[in-house]
Amino acid sequence: MAQLWGGRFTKETDRLVYEFNASIRFDKRLFHWDVEGSRAHVRMLAKQGIITKEDKAAIMGGLDSIEADVDNGRLPISDEYEDIHSFVEANLINRIGEPGKRLHTGRSRNDQVALDMRLYTRQVICDTDGELRHFLCTILSIMEQNVNTIMPGFTHLQKAQPVTLSHHLGAYFEMFRRDRERLSDILRRMNYCPLGSGALAGTTYPLDRDMTAKALGFYGPTRNSMDGVSDRDYLLEFLSALSIIMMHLSRFSEEIILWNSNEYRFIEIDDAYSTGSSIMPQKKNPDIAELVRGKTGRVYGALMQLFTTMKGIPLAYNKDMQEDKEFSFDAMDTVEGCIHLFDGMLATIRFNKDIMERSARHGFTNATDAADYLVGKGVAFRDAHTIVGKIVLYCIDKKCAIDDLSLDELREFSKAFDQDVYEAISLDTCVDKRLTAGAPGRSAMEKEIAQCRSYLDGSDPLSVDL
Repeated sequence: MAQLWGGRFTKETDRLVYEFNASIRFDKRLFHWDVEGSRAHVRMLAKQGIITKEDKAAIMGGLDSIEADVDNGRLPISDEYEDIHSFVEANLINRIGEPGKRLHTGRSRNDQVALDMRLYTRQVICDTDGELRHFLCTILSIMEQNVNTIMPGFTHLQKAQPVTLSHHLGAYFEMFRRDRERLSDILRRMNYCPLGSGALAGTTYPLDRDMTAKALGFYGPTRNSMDGVSDRDYLLEFLSALSIIMMHLSRFSEEIILWNSNEYRFIEIDDAYSTGSSIMPQKKNPDIAELVRGKTGRVYGALMQLFTTMKGIPLAYNKDMQEDKEFSFDAMDTVEGCIHLFDGMLATIRFNKDIMERSARHGFTNATDAADYLVGKGVAFRDAHTIVGKIVLYCIDKKCAIDDLSLDELREFSKAFDQDVYEAISLDTCVDKRLTAGAPGRSAMEKEIAQCRSYLDGSDPLSVDL
């Protein structure tokens, strides 16, 4: 059992206690960040004269060799070690001897793990942002191709007013744009370096915390050493942002599932993103959308788990905080995978445009426009509302749309109807005359699409230069 402590103890840790306490099984994914943090720390120690240049060279060479051997599989990360920090340090000492024992000078596992987790999370934030940007490009491409694709807009899952597919997907573009803004905001707030905080009270060594912070791509060092080792706000914020991303994906998934059903038939999901039934040969199931919807609760659970862990922890570091990793890692992996798969599914979906338009036409989505037409002819809106309601009942009985009625039939309900009503309540007119900012009219949507394109063209994924 390789541990970084033991001088205070007179006997071995019970094996069950050791296994319960160990974190190597899941924190091994922090390996590269642990090595990177150690490199920055060693350079600073040598520059400050805390260790010799010879020790620095030996340690740097040892770290390089360990990293190379792990990467090519010659050195497995095994549960012989308590955590990733003991794995690196024990192997370093084994390889270079006495200089390896000086690596930990002026550093605690508390600020070391705080650094590793912050570095790892920062990279995942950048990676997630890249996935979202690519997903937004897919959404925008479909928007650009479907400015004239009419479909019903819904409230309460009831057909309400005609919109376009471009306008409908534009709502999701805004959701995921906000998700990217949240990630950027989190990155800005979290990008401070805890290394040098020590166990909780800093250190008596003359560390240059600004140097290590700059070397690791941070804006600067954390301002309070106790907060530096015990802060997990950035992780809670990220899990919250991931939960919102999953909520947006889940809403989108629900629509894909509905649109794919036999009752809607608005879309055809590509075979590569569908599955069949073991017993019913006719089935083609939207499993990717269903799994994304289902995995949303898994990400919510990670957020609540960390909130629950952190709520009762006094300053500064406590072992409870080891529980910040497993669920968080799972949530990060889940969200990246869901965005990537949903992106691929959406890019290959075929939209049944004729069925979507027919659904809008036979769902009385132009009823509001018919009422507005009467208002334009001098009928009070409340009377117009009642008149059109009666027309809808009549059409339901006849199994036809409002614009299928003859002018004589319409005039049975109100003499205000004239020949121009058909143009006024055509679906094209209903959509195109809605030109206020954010509306589905062609002119308004073309402006919005141009803005979305400008946003993506000028918005690179988040990144941090090390």
